[in-house]
Amino acid sequence: MSDIHDEKIKELEVKANEVRQTIIEMLTEAGSGHTAGPLGMADIFTAFYFHILNHDPKKPDWEERDRLILSNGHIVPVQYAAMAHAGYFPLEETKTLRKFGSRLQGHPEREKLPGLENTSGPLGSGLSQSAGIAYGARMDGKKFRIYCLLSDGEHDAGNLWEGAMFAGKNKLSNLTAIIDRNNIQINGMTEDVMPLEPLREKYEAFNWHVIDIDGHNIEEIVNAVEQAKAIFEKPTLIIAHTIPGKGIKDIEFDYTWHGKPPKPEEAKKFLKELRTLGGKIESEHE
Repeated sequence: MSDIHDEKIKELEVKANEVRQTIIEMLTEAGSGHTAGPLGMADIFTAFYFHILNHDPKKPDWEERDRLILSNGHIVPVQYAAMAHAGYFPLEETKTLRKFGSRLQGHPEREKLPGLENTSGPLGSGLSQSAGIAYGARMDGKKFRIYCLLSDGEHDAGNLWEGAMFAGKNKLSNLTAIIDRNNIQINGMTEDVMPLEPLREKYEAFNWHVIDIDGHNIEEIVNAVEQAKAIFEKPTLIIAHTIPGKGIKDIEFDYTWHGKPPKPEEAKKFLKELRTLGGKIESEHE
């Protein structure tokens, strides 16, 4: 078990709620973008940028930093929001999402924004990118770790499984992948569109160590990453079970919110709900 304490867990839960509010604000301003996935991954991205990653927002090109690779680039609003709150760039800049000339494109572009490790959009590529970085780091004797964030729906892409096989074959224990197991994709539920189960057994067959967690439980997120660091000669997969649209009851588990933003009136309602939830988080820990 990790040594994360209750006060730190409260701090991260409060921050995750702030990240969710920023996501709603930036998507509403943009008038386009993805809502359900970013809201569902807010706890995980908050845990990484505010507790797990060895990084320095003031020195985004620091050679010994951990690498966070986002494979399913369409959920990048949650990464932008977490990065802004962590100090990579001013929070006001999040309002430029998807605007012409903005550093915050609808899918991440590595050369536009310091702190982004990869350019993504085509699904299924991130795990191979991560495996290549992990393999190179091992060749160079580097100690930093590589984390790859994946969607469950992109497991329909065959090139993802090439990356999984490569990492397992080469025993890349410096690589940890996290699947956003929210069970939705753009046109329905994953198990209706293209069944993924048994997902754990598939990765285990490729020589991965697999951990299942509640993707909204900060302590479980942190403990799973700590466990991955202790696994010898295997990459680790964390299957994070999440609720798409987490925090906003009207859109939780509704796949139609995969790829659309809130309208201004909806945003007002959603932000009020999140602020109320933030107050509850504060009071529960007092």
